[in-house]
Amino acid sequence: MALNLFGGRRSNVYDPFSLDIWDPLEGFPFNTSVVSVPSSARETAAIANTRIDWRETSEAHVFKADLPGLKKEEVKVEVEEGRVLHISGERSLEKEEKNGTWHRVERSSGKFVRRFRLPENAKVDQVKASMENGVLTVVVPKEEEKKTEAKSIEISG
Repeated sequence: MALNLFGGRRSNVYDPFSLDIWDPLEGFPFNTSVVSVPSSARETAAIANTRIDWRETSEAHVFKADLPGLKKEEVKVEVEEGRVLHISGERSLEKEEKNGTWHRVERSSGKFVRRFRLPENAKVDQVKASMENGVLTVVVPKEEEKKTEAKSIEISG
C-alpha cells in the first residue's frame, strides 16, 4: 500500500493522463471541488503529469516517457527553433457504449505537451525517436567534445 500524504485521496502520479487533481480545500463548507474546475484546467493536469526522464550519456541525451496505451501515430516529436525538443500527444476519449453499466471510469484522456531546451552540444538534425511497449525513447546525439592537448611551455631564465 502506497503512502498517501494528501488527506486519504489516492491518485496515480505515474499516469501521464491522470486528471485527478488534489483539492487542498476539499471538505470545507464552500464549493471548491474538482467537479467545479473547468475541463480545460483538468486537462492541464495531464500536461503536468507527463513524466519524462532525461539522461545524458557520453554519446547522447536520452529522453524516456511512459505513454501507456498510445500508438506512435498519436505522439509527435519535434525540434523547434532554438534547440527546443517538443514532445506532445493525445489520448482520445473512448466511444461511449450504450449497453452495460459503467461502475468506474479511471483511465483518462487528454493532451500532453513537454518542452526541453537542448544544450549547445546537441545534434538537433540527428534526433531519433522510437516507441516500444508504451515507452517513447528519444535520442539526441551529442557533438564530440574537443579534447585540447596540453602544450608544454619551456621556462626560460
